[in-house]
Amino acid sequence: MTTLVFGHKAPDTDSTGAPLIWAWYLSHKGQPAEARLLGQPNTEAAFVAQRWGFDLPEIIADVADDQACVIVDTNNPAELPTNINNADVQAIIDHHKLVGGLETKGPIDITIRPLACTVTVMHDLMGDDADAMPEAIKGLMLSCILSDTLEFRSPTTTPTDKALAEALAADLGISIPDYAAEMFAAKSDVSAFSDAELLRMDSKEYEVGGKQFRVSVLETTAPKIVLDRKDSLMASMVDVAAEDGADQVLLFVVDILNEEATLLVPNDLVKTVAEKSFGATVSGDTVVLPGIMSRKKQIIPNLKV
Repeated sequence: MTTLVFGHKAPDTDSTGAPLIWAWYLSHKGQPAEARLLGQPNTEAAFVAQRWGFDLPEIIADVADDQACVIVDTNNPAELPTNINNADVQAIIDHHKLVGGLETKGPIDITIRPLACTVTVMHDLMGDDADAMPEAIKGLMLSCILSDTLEFRSPTTTPTDKALAEALAADLGISIPDYAAEMFAAKSDVSAFSDAELLRMDSKEYEVGGKQFRVSVLETTAPKIVLDRKDSLMASMVDVAAEDGADQVLLFVVDILNEEATLLVPNDLVKTVAEKSFGATVSGDTVVLPGIMSRKKQIIPNLKV
């Protein structure tokens, strides 16, 4: 049986590239494998796939009973297919906190490491087989690291991630600043997306103090493009929250170059979250949070209501 490799819903560059990379590795080792997506990838992920000559993997809505699969870039059941506990999960490769709730049919390989990017974990797991990576796979790996670290600006960045990215770039003959600028420009082009699509594009569901939040992050080098739409985005939050069973959508617009986030503040609940979580003083419908770049390390751990 072909093993399916996939990441989380609302796939970003890491959750698009990592399945392609690990599917290559498994196939290289003689285990037939194919990458899949659990939703439409963001514009940066689509750019990266095209840049390195890959068709975007097929999008699937669920997995069949006993389907062999490897989960990458998440271990959270809320971000995975509904039927995941009835599939044959063979491995998890991740860099997020352990959530719990997955049930497997037998013992599996689980690797979760405190690194900025899933593919950095993968590179280590490959061992000497990493030397066999074709140029396109190396390009995907570099792209994932630059995306997840925001070109090493994110506080999640480790020396291991940076060293691997620099080695890959040197091997490929690529300028990291120039290539990262291309990636971030692609990520910043959100003109074709509706407000609801933007709110769900890079989002994850979390429960905090009895409240269900959809925590959305838009990383961009052109924050004004998003913030000019703040009135319609805040209006859309009501419908998106209702449709997704959340109490509130939290939207953080991360300014990559200025290394800060702007949180949209549509109501008193979000005002309270901003003040209790980040010590912010809120006087309008937005608040700037200096130095806030990472949902995983700076936003989620600090959320309070």
